[in-house]
Amino acid sequence: MLHVLLPLALVVGAPGCTPTAKALDSGELAFEGQNYRVVQLDLKREQLGLYWRDPQSGQPFSSIESLRQWGEAHGRRLLFATNAGIYDHKFAPLGLYVENGKTVVPLNLAHGNPASGNFSLLPNGVFAIYPNGHAAVRTSAAFKAEGKPAQWATQSGPMLLIDGKLNEQFVDDSSSLKWRSGVCVKTSTEVVFAVSEAPVNFHTFGRLFRDRLGCRDALYLDGSISQLYVDGEGYTGAPAFMVKPYAGIFAVFAKP
Repeated sequence: MLHVLLPLALVVGAPGCTPTAKALDSGELAFEGQNYRVVQLDLKREQLGLYWRDPQSGQPFSSIESLRQWGEAHGRRLLFATNAGIYDHKFAPLGLYVENGKTVVPLNLAHGNPASGNFSLLPNGVFAIYPNGHAAVRTSAAFKAEGKPAQWATQSGPMLLIDGKLNEQFVDDSSSLKWRSGVCVKTSTEVVFAVSEAPVNFHTFGRLFRDRLGCRDALYLDGSISQLYVDGEGYTGAPAFMVKPYAGIFAVFAKP
């Protein structure tokens, strides 16, 4: 069991490993008796984007495997992928979705019934990457107030951390246990994704980002459908039979 994120150099230099065995900073992290898969991306080095539909056919990719096969057919090797934000009953983005500078779905500031879904457990938020290559996690209200156009963005919820504090809606001993995935931005170009390897509650998942990963603002992405893929390692997260079509997939492809 790995208790820290493994630097890329250590992985490449490990006995029995080849330089192509692992292309990203990825590792298994133990926190309070549960294991998590954590991937750390340097946006100065890796190009993180969002993918929903095949640009030629217009059909949704729906799954990481479909996206991987599409990349392979176009000579692009998928290094990393995970599900993006909130979706509706038609498996389309329910909140803000910006792909390569184009706002496909606008910001959603509707206040629904918290019992109807995680998105209504306020505040929800936005993970955005801007044209200058910098990234941020903001509450939806703060994102709107800033008014900065994004190059890539997804809206989901609830916020796990806001300025270093846990979301006040979370209950320490909550019995609502699910596989969970989330994202934070540690510096303007350092992005961290995490997915639980077993069901956990919101409070525990939020504390992972605050106390173990050192984040100040973190966004929940999704629950029991969440998976994370790393080239050479495969999938981590929810069992395959629980996964539904994704309305947007974060992905990093190898540079040509």
